[in-house]
Amino acid sequence: MSDILIRPAVEADLPAITAIYEDAVRTGTATFELTAPTLAEMTARHGNLTGAGFPYLVAIGDDDLLGYAYAGPYRPRPAYRFTVENSVYLPPRAQRRGIGLRLLTALIDASAERGYRQMIAVIGDSANAASIGVHTRAGFELVGTHRNVGFKFGRWLDTVMMQRELGPGASTTP
Repeated sequence: MSDILIRPAVEADLPAITAIYEDAVRTGTATFELTAPTLAEMTARHGNLTGAGFPYLVAIGDDDLLGYAYAGPYRPRPAYRFTVENSVYLPPRAQRRGIGLRLLTALIDASAERGYRQMIAVIGDSANAASIGVHTRAGFELVGTHRNVGFKFGRWLDTVMMQRELGPGASTTP
C-alpha cells in the first residue's frame, strides 16, 4: 500500500469521483441518495466544501483514482461548528485493500489540523460490515443505530452512528 498517494482532490479528479459516487448510488446502500448527481452538481459540492475549508482527499495508485473522502458540517447550527461528518467512497476494484482506512486516517488528521474536535460517521445500512469495520479500526465507537430510517431498493435501511474524538476532543474548550 506504500504506492498509494493521498492528496487533496482537485478539479481534474471530479469526473472519476462522480463515477465512483454514481456507482455507489446506483448499486449500494452506503448512500441514501436515489439519483446520482451530475458532474456539475459534484463539482459544486466539492467547491462548497473546500471553499468552506473542509478537507476533501483522494487516493491515487498507478495513475488511477482509487477512492475519495471528505469531511463536511455535521449539522448547520453554530454549536456544531467543531464537529464534522465524514464520507469515504471506493470503487469495487479498490475495496478490501486498506485504501479506505488510509483515506479515513488522513481525513481524521486533516480535520484535527483544522481544529475540529469530533467526527461523526453516518453509515448507511447496518449490514455494511466493511464500513463499520474500517471506522472501528480508525478509532470510532458505535453510538447508536437509527432503525428503518431509509427506504431504497424496495427495503428499509438503518443508519449506524459512530463517533471519534479529534485532537483534544472535549477535554479542552476550543
